[in-house]
Amino acid sequence: MADNTYSSNQAYSLENQLNEARETPLFYKVFALAGAGMILDAADVYMAGAINSTLIQTKFASISQGSYFLSSGFLGLFIGSLLAGYIGDFFGRKLSYHFNLLLFGVFTLLSAFAPSMTLLIGLRFIAAIGLGAEIVTGYAVVNEFAPIKRRGHWSGMTAIVANTGAPITLLIASFMIPRFGWRSMFLTMGTLALVLWLARRHFPESPRWLLAKGRTEEANVIIKKLTVRGLYEKDEMTHPDEPVIHIPFAKGLFIAIIAVSATLLCQYTFTSWVPTLLLKQGINIVDSIGFSAIMMIGAPIGAAIGALLVDKTGRKKLIVTAFIATAILGIAYAYERSTAGILINGFLLTITLYILVASVVSIYTNELFETAHRFRGAGIANGISKLLNGLMPIFVAFMITQVATSFIYYMIAAMAIIAAIIVGLFGPETDQKAIK
Repeated sequence: MADNTYSSNQAYSLENQLNEARETPLFYKVFALAGAGMILDAADVYMAGAINSTLIQTKFASISQGSYFLSSGFLGLFIGSLLAGYIGDFFGRKLSYHFNLLLFGVFTLLSAFAPSMTLLIGLRFIAAIGLGAEIVTGYAVVNEFAPIKRRGHWSGMTAIVANTGAPITLLIASFMIPRFGWRSMFLTMGTLALVLWLARRHFPESPRWLLAKGRTEEANVIIKKLTVRGLYEKDEMTHPDEPVIHIPFAKGLFIAIIAVSATLLCQYTFTSWVPTLLLKQGINIVDSIGFSAIMMIGAPIGAAIGALLVDKTGRKKLIVTAFIATAILGIAYAYERSTAGILINGFLLTITLYILVASVVSIYTNELFETAHRFRGAGIANGISKLLNGLMPIFVAFMITQVATSFIYYMIAAMAIIAAIIVGLFGPETDQKAIK
């Protein structure tokens, strides 16, 4: 029930305090817990790939069953993203954020004891539903707790932290699987998820959500803890007098679906298929440790560049530029034949892709929606991208066999250009602006 002891002016004052609050221990706690969850989210994708290859190699699964194992994960992520959006908007961020890790942790642990591939696929599907909420809740929660002045910085930092999950998982998998088998990865990941779930027991509710629901007194208690170090001065704010902007839900959702889907489809297609396509062309480099290492280095570097620039250049300028650079580098990569050219171009393309991940997925998407429906908007956009990524292998296989290999590179460029046009023409600039 709304708290009638607070006037609308008092609620507005509280929101302004939240917008201008300096970072406090409570904020750093929120950032750390959100970042840890995002590491699990990034790590799970690479864990699934490593486990799948081992399942097939050890004859526990056929190639067909392995594909169902991966697809079940994408389908679960899709459903989890949608559920997290509705739970977070109607029942609170805290409930959505707490429930998802419990579901993921429990069913990931159960996966370690699966006696058959059929049961493992089912368990993977349910676990992925829990994990599907993480990318929606993690970025959105940091976005809602961060001050306007530093919102882009902290959301970008979350992307940097998240992308450390990939190399960490590869190192753990290379040690664990040969020595203890693929089940050990499920045990490790499930245990870590449940430990983080316990650490989140006292995770605070988003004060922005509480204010949007009229629960002003509860919001005030949390905002007091978020303002113990005072507020940023007006002259410290880049745009201290920016008005509050209103973005219609349909418009925000349209732009978010295009931008997020283009970002993640380009990223997935390049990282998963382009090396294989080059190998089919006779370029023996895909299995090179150096190639893999360079590709992985580009991810956190790109996320760091995105985090550094997004508050300096503005969201739209950085995003549109990165999409155009992705299109150019994607086409150029198709025509590279030398080892040095492949490494350099692939490294640069990875950087631009992860600039987009940091700026689009972690920052811009959540700023396109008002507090009352932010989780739903981000959940739908991320969910659709997961569903499309699940269908991408079928589409790519069709293009390779029925059309031409080069079409894949042109497809990456086309998706990036379309997204650049949509964001450039219709996307609002949300840099350091208050969102209703």
